[in-house]
Amino acid sequence: MSPLDRKLLRDIWRIKSQAAAIGVVIAVGVLMLVMMSGLVSSLEETRRAYYERYRLAEVFAPVTRAPESMIDELADLPGVAAAEGRVAGDALIDIKGLSLPLQARVVSLPDYGAPTFNDVFLTDGRRPEPGNRDEILLLTSFARAHGIKPGQNLRVTIRGAQRELRVVGLAQSPEFLYLTPPGEIAPDDSRFAVVWMGRATAQAAYDMEGAFNEALLSLARGAREKAVLDAVNRRLERFGGLGAYGREDHLSDRYVSEEIRGLRSMSAVAPPIFLGVAAFLLHIVVARMVQAERGQIGLMKAFGYTNLEVGAHYLKLVLIIAIGGAIAGCLAGIAAGRAMVGVYLEYYKFPFLVFEVRPSSFVMGFVISTLSASAGGLLVLRNIFALTPAAAMRPPAPADYSRTGHIADALAERLDQPSRMVLRRLMRQPGRMAGAVMGIAAGMAISAAMTGIMSGFDETMDLNFNFVDRSDATIAFVNPTSDKTILELQRMPGVIAVEPVRNVQAVLRNGLKSHRGTVEGRVPDPRLNRALDTNLRAMTMRKEGVILAASLARKLDIEPGQMLTVEVREGRRPVLQIPVIGVTESLLGSPAYMELDALNRALREPGRVSGASLKIDTARSAELHQRLKNMPAVAGVSLKSDARESFRRLMDSGAGAMRYVMAAIAFIITFGIVYNSARIAQAECERDLASLRVIGFSKWEAAFVLLGELAVVALVALPAGALLGYALAFALAAGFSSDLYQIPVTYGRGDVGIATLAVLAAALLSGWLVKRDIDRTDLIVALKTRD
Repeated sequence: MSPLDRKLLRDIWRIKSQAAAIGVVIAVGVLMLVMMSGLVSSLEETRRAYYERYRLAEVFAPVTRAPESMIDELADLPGVAAAEGRVAGDALIDIKGLSLPLQARVVSLPDYGAPTFNDVFLTDGRRPEPGNRDEILLLTSFARAHGIKPGQNLRVTIRGAQRELRVVGLAQSPEFLYLTPPGEIAPDDSRFAVVWMGRATAQAAYDMEGAFNEALLSLARGAREKAVLDAVNRRLERFGGLGAYGREDHLSDRYVSEEIRGLRSMSAVAPPIFLGVAAFLLHIVVARMVQAERGQIGLMKAFGYTNLEVGAHYLKLVLIIAIGGAIAGCLAGIAAGRAMVGVYLEYYKFPFLVFEVRPSSFVMGFVISTLSASAGGLLVLRNIFALTPAAAMRPPAPADYSRTGHIADALAERLDQPSRMVLRRLMRQPGRMAGAVMGIAAGMAISAAMTGIMSGFDETMDLNFNFVDRSDATIAFVNPTSDKTILELQRMPGVIAVEPVRNVQAVLRNGLKSHRGTVEGRVPDPRLNRALDTNLRAMTMRKEGVILAASLARKLDIEPGQMLTVEVREGRRPVLQIPVIGVTESLLGSPAYMELDALNRALREPGRVSGASLKIDTARSAELHQRLKNMPAVAGVSLKSDARESFRRLMDSGAGAMRYVMAAIAFIITFGIVYNSARIAQAECERDLASLRVIGFSKWEAAFVLLGELAVVALVALPAGALLGYALAFALAAGFSSDLYQIPVTYGRGDVGIATLAVLAAALLSGWLVKRDIDRTDLIVALKTRD
């Protein structure tokens, strides 16, 4: 081992605590990169393999009723590789012990053989036998939520007719990776089911003998999806086509895609922050070592070591810390990614999800961490190359305090000796002090921004379920029905208020931009389910146009005053030109609102409603639930309390759970910055502190010189961190938000206060660790150290 390498090992051992702190910051950045990139690649690869193996359709074409002969015509269309028809519809499941029936989706399977598209993955039991019309498959997650096993009977209501069906197997499907009850955004395994039954059974239940109500298609290589969709819509129009759509508009795939997009966005933002801070810390540490070891550098050069050899010695120190942190970060990233897999398996119904990190993620983690760390060290190596042996072996020139003017003199008259020493140290190296301030401010900004994001998630919950939705339950009808049904609901015991709604499936277009969703008809002055403006005031539904959610208006690139094309996908399927008259701040989904009567007039269907919001007397809720259960027109009932709990679980999982991870990491990075600043200051003034002890200063007075500097730097960093956190909160809120939900920026005094406490806690812990070492300092050894 060469002398320089032996010196390298001694140097690393001497600064082991600082090296460990910097290594942790590097490890955190690499951890985030490996974990998030691994989750993205794992989700994408698992989704691709699952879709391919079980043949998820590329085009979905719902229709009111079409003869089976149309499947051959669809298969012959240019760009279509294959086509298959099936029967699908809504149903209710009656579970013993529950007062309300649960909603379900019924999907047909071929009586013989496997389906061409959207096959099922059998997790337990067997498939229904041909000719046995009472056998079904049940969604695995729903069955496990209610303890249902193969062999048990299930009471299912289809189109008002109730029958007992036998569960013979449990299954999953790529079509249902993410399931939500109708009208809700959060999944709930216990409140929504999927039932697969034989084609003949489904046709009889939905009056579809010799017909289908949904076509599934795959595209030929090189086919243009839009051209195929237009051709399919033209063919199915006379049979009540509801509008074909591609896989990217399928609700389940859309949720998974949004999750992947959010993870990819965070993986591009978070790791560079931590690695940049690590480069800054390494720059300070190496610069301090070079300054302290000027004499040693001069001796090495005098003994014949070249500039390159001496520079490589210090660069090796940087690389050892960076590579050690990168290795720890890779291992921790794998462990964290595997821990997150369980969360994704719970909410996204993959049959398996193996966390796999591509080698490129490890390479990228190593390359970025070493490059960022080297960047911090290379800036210092210039000084090494510039030093001649004679100049390096002389002490550095004393600091020039003349530039401080009369400010320092005026302050010095009012300060004691230790305080004057603190002041001189701050003014001696203002650039380094400013760097320490910005480093601590960056850590505080991350803490404050993440606390603000947590508050934003809570704000989303509060606004949506207390201000926007003030109902207790939402009812969906099987088909749009007469508004006389609302009068029937109002007469039911336990109903305090009823507010009708009309939800219409439609494609909204503005030029080349489009969105597949719904237009919601509301009463002129809604009280139970409201739309809010930018000032969170209730908006009145006006008859002259449509009100769009802000996220939807941005997606369509449309503003109030412009005309919106609405292609209705039900009933007579008219194409409407409606002016946009306002924008609402919707936090869930991307709704479009119209006044109820105006919407019905545009559809030429006066007095029709498709659902209602209810305010309920909780004392009579059981009686009301039983009455609703017996209404044949009711397709499902959703309680707001259940929806709220489901949404909270959604916010605490997946990408939403990352806010807790990043909040914890923010404290780690804050502590790393504060601790390194304190350690560097201790190393620089160790001889001065020992001198103070020898001339009679107490341990506390001597430590005050160092801790006072740390306190000033931390206090100056607080306002800078608060301002930086405000800007960062907007960037993070945009990253967490999606078309499915939006996170408002709620950056207030509480968020700044929590981040301030994190900085102060890190400063106190760092100060205690440093003071403990100061108290243990060998005064004789410290005084023998040559400046």
